Amino acid sequence: MKKEEDTPHQFDSLSEAHRALGLPQPKHPLISLLNNTTTRVEFSQSPRAHVLKFYKISYRPKFSGKIRYGQGHYDFDEGGLLFAAPNQLIGAGDNNESRECSLYTLLIHPDFLWNHPLAKKIKQYGFFSYASNEGLHLSDQEKATIISVFLMIEEELNSRIDDLSQDVIISQIELLLSYADRFYKRQFITRKAVSSNLLQQLEGILDAYFANKKSLGEGIPTVQYLAQTLNLSPSYLSDMLRSLTGQNAQQHIHQKLIEKAKEKLSTTSLSVSEVAYELGFEHPQSFSKLFKTKTNLSPLEFRRSFN
Repeated sequence: MKKEEDTPHQFDSLSEAHRALGLPQPKHPLISLLNNTTTRVEFSQSPRAHVLKFYKISYRPKFSGKIRYGQGHYDFDEGGLLFAAPNQLIGAGDNNESRECSLYTLLIHPDFLWNHPLAKKIKQYGFFSYASNEGLHLSDQEKATIISVFLMIEEELNSRIDDLSQDVIISQIELLLSYADRFYKRQFITRKAVSSNLLQQLEGILDAYFANKKSLGEGIPTVQYLAQTLNLSPSYLSDMLRSLTGQNAQQHIHQKLIEKAKEKLSTTSLSVSEVAYELGFEHPQSFSKLFKTKTNLSPLEFRRSFN
């Protein structure tokens, strides 16, 4: 019985989500905007942990007290945007998730975007994979901009549906996502001190990983490992690093691997296979290929350059 209670509820349709929230059926089966300022939405009625089969973009007027970034916490009293993609688990492991009500929530079934360029483009926005503590914090001006787009979508949904309705709403969704992308980039820039500290932590984690020879037992360090150690989601980590250095988390790992490889090739008598093994590569050929790609030299050619 306990196992059944712990199993996340899956919402396959917008209609099912509306029923769970005590709302009338959506006017459009594939897209819905919940306005908690005009129609009281009882979010507490929804299951604690659940999985949606559609996209969710919500504006929350107040995040839960202190927002965590890496190893630190930062006060932020204003609200912001939260994003979720289809098949993501929502509401688990966050005691505040169900207490904080969203003022606006946009639900978009993937089928609504079918045969439109946005169907592919929307998957490229990393913030749909961010954790709830990595939401987009909005200034008053940004808040006004975002809410105005929500209201435009609501107005279109409440208007008479015609041949152009879908194109108009998709354009409005694209506008919302473009603003979110711009504001996230602003957030990374305004938190430079946090980001710089995170970069130092990342270097320390990678150095310790190889110094403690974890690579021998666990292989090459992964983006997931770094993100978990830093208390960030992989997508958010990569986007923060990209804003700082132009490289994502995977590229930083490769950079560290090449740095350590050069050190071993130039200061030890280990064979190329042994160097590959110590760095966590399962196959020496994979190591040699990466090294050649990054340096334009094979490991042996690099070693000979020191003799």
